[in-house]
Amino acid sequence: MAWIERTFAPTPTHWERLERFAAMLVAENGRQNLIAASTIPHLWVRHIADSAQLVAFDRVGQGLWMDLGSGPGLPGLVAAILSGRPTLLVESRKRRCEFLREVVAELGLGHVEVAEAPLERVETRAAATISARAFAPLDRLIDLSARFSTESTHWLLPKGRNAVKELASLPPAWQKVFHVEQSHTDAESRILVGRGRIVARQRGKR
Repeated sequence: MAWIERTFAPTPTHWERLERFAAMLVAENGRQNLIAASTIPHLWVRHIADSAQLVAFDRVGQGLWMDLGSGPGLPGLVAAILSGRPTLLVESRKRRCEFLREVVAELGLGHVEVAEAPLERVETRAAATISARAFAPLDRLIDLSARFSTESTHWLLPKGRNAVKELASLPPAWQKVFHVEQSHTDAESRILVGRGRIVARQRGKR
């Protein structure tokens, strides 16, 4: 919480929404498996600050933030609370979408939309920022989301300790878009940060 305070200087409304979201996340976790139970004692570092740091990598960003495979709203809801930007949470699982809509309504997040569908069925639109936390293998993630990117799209992809290895496995044209940043919340984790438009591979090519 101290890192969030130093980095964002949240208003009382920001804090109220973050705290309410955290409480709703823990309560809902008793009904459906949203986060590992072992991480609940470290919720603010492991999930809230871990999500918030993506906003810190995109402080001057504007426009639509797309969070792919949003699950319980990590990092999408945290980013929406702190940035105030229009946000699209893409999630295909019905019960998770019900939870996301409940949080959006409870917190009064009128700038947040929930898309209950596989990403392949989401209407193409230009995304200023694309984030994904454990959505899909990196190459598939980029293939599926490439159509939402523009020359100015900012990519924020937490990839854990294997970030460098995963980046090296991508086609050279994709590799040039990204660089690796150190996570602020986990010394062993890395984040792939990129900017630009990516062209999806032709079907059947690897």
